[in-house]
Parts: sequence; C-alpha cells; structure tokens
Amino acid sequence: MSDERLRPASGPPRAAIRIVSLGALAIGFAVASLLVGSGELGPGQVMRGLLAHDSTSASIIVWQLRLPRTLLAVLIGAALAVAGTVIQALTRNPLAEPGLLGINAGAALAVVTGIAVFGGGSALASTWFALVGAAGAALLVFVISVRRSRASPTRLLLAGVALGASLSALTGIVILRDATAFTTFNSWVVGSLTSRGMDVVGTVAPFLTLGFALALLSGRTLNVLTLGTEQATSLGIPVRLAVGAAVLSVTLLCGAATAAVGPISFIGLVVPHVSRLIWGADQRRILVSSLVLGPALLLAADIVGRIISFPGEIEAGIVTAFLGAPVLLFLIARRAS
Repeated sequence: MSDERLRPASGPPRAAIRIVSLGALAIGFAVASLLVGSGELGPGQVMRGLLAHDSTSASIIVWQLRLPRTLLAVLIGAALAVAGTVIQALTRNPLAEPGLLGINAGAALAVVTGIAVFGGGSALASTWFALVGAAGAALLVFVISVRRSRASPTRLLLAGVALGASLSALTGIVILRDATAFTTFNSWVVGSLTSRGMDVVGTVAPFLTLGFALALLSGRTLNVLTLGTEQATSLGIPVRLAVGAAVLSVTLLCGAATAAVGPISFIGLVVPHVSRLIWGADQRRILVSSLVLGPALLLAADIVGRIISFPGEIEAGIVTAFLGAPVLLFLIARRAS
C-alpha cells in the first residue's frame, strides 16, 4: 500500500478556508452594525425588534434606521470593491479607482442640477438623479474612448479624468448659484449611510445585482485583458465587447453606490490591493474576495464613525478616507520592499 493511501485525508481547500474566514468577518461586522447606534438598545432588544417588526420603539429603530444602514453598507461596500477590481484590471493600473471614469462627477452634477431645476432633496430623488448622471457620464466616456472600432483602456482612463474635471466644474457653477443645491450637495458629497431607508435599498438593489453578475462573469476575460489589448485580440477576445461589458458593470456598481450614499473613497482602491495580496493575480478570485472584503471594510468604517463620536457620528466616507490613506501607503511600501 502506498504512502499516499496511508496519509490522513487533507483538510478543506485553503481557498475555501479563506473565503469562509472573510465571510465570517463581514457577518461579524454586520451584526455589530445592528447592535451599535442611537437608541441604546441591548442585543436582546435588537433581536426582538428585528423579529417582531411592530410599532415598538426598538422595532422602529432597527427596521427604519439600523437595518437599512447595514444593508446599504454591505451592498455599497461590495459594489465599490468589485468596481475597483474591474477598473484596475481593465486599465492595468493598480492606482485606478472607479471615480476616475467620471462616474462620481456625473452623479454629483445630476444631483445638484435635479435639485436646482425640480426642487426637493429627498434621498430617493437624489438616488434617481445620480443614477441617470452616472450612466450618462459612463456612456460618454466609453464613446469618447472607442476609436475605429477599438477600445483602449488608456483612452478610457484619460477620457474619464478629463470628463470628470469638466463635470466637477459644472457642479461648482450650479451649487454657487443655488443655495438648496449647495446645502444638499454638502451633505451628500461626504459619503453618508444615514437617513437612507429601505426605499433607497430597493431602488439600487436591481442595478447592483446586474452589476455584480456582469463583473463576476467578466473574471476570465479580465485575466486576458490584463495582458494587453493586442494579446487579447490575438487570443480571440472581442476587446470592444469585453471592455464595454466591464465599463457597464462599473457603471452599474459605482453609479448605484454613489447614487445611494454619495462618493466614498478608498474602498475601490484599497480592497483590490488586499485581495491581490491574498489571492495573487487571478481576477476571478480577486473579484470574489472583493465581494466580501468590501462590505467588511465599509461596515467597520461606519461602526468606528458611530463609536468615536457618540452620541453624534462621523460619516463613513470620512472614516474610509482617514483609514484608507495609511493602509494604502503601507501596502505600497510592503510591495516595494
């Protein structure tokens, strides 16, 4: 009998252990997000309020404040992380993030223009305005970057940066001329998970679901595109279609995320780096890892913002920027060494 047959069965695959560990981390932060916040509810009260869904104060706090906030943190964290992974693979630039495509700028311009023209500033109305603006900006960037039936990641990035700067300038003009738009923009631009109900979750969920599906299905293609467009073409990849699908996934994910909570930085930049440290260069595994790590990071940032400034709070977008910068510097230094 060979030695291999005498050896005990090997444990679970290392990849499965990593995914389960990351999933447990995200679930732990999600539970903590439900337990932490205004109202000073104990764990038992939170559980009863979640299960009862009645008119008690505990149930109202959980269902109208904490649960929508937690669900949005999960969805938005995953969306930004996956969008960052796709755009870094597409442009072959590890410092790229979804905002470089001008999507955030398009969403911001649509929000302030909608408020200035139609009035009102509800979270749901801002969500729809931002979705339209993000989609329009992404479509314009893609059209500009495609030349002679060829899609170039370099032109895509340059077009996004140029268009983003132009749209940001237009946003500045609008908010300087309209006081209501200025006030709403200031509260929206910091990236906040507060004052968003289940209606906002329901509005962006279909767009995010389609974006996740497109991104995950593009994993194998992204592996080839990281070799360059010429190599991808020689291997039979329809580059224009592949780039278009990737841009569409980023538009859906980043556009819906920005529409729901405003621009939140560094998640789409840092999470792909961490995922590559764990999984290597396989975009399929990086996408799955980002799908789990993104929610964990945004949930953690939101919890920190609620704890360190209690009974007030610091917006999640501010916390991610504050924590993300040193983490990114550490990752760059570690990679360089």
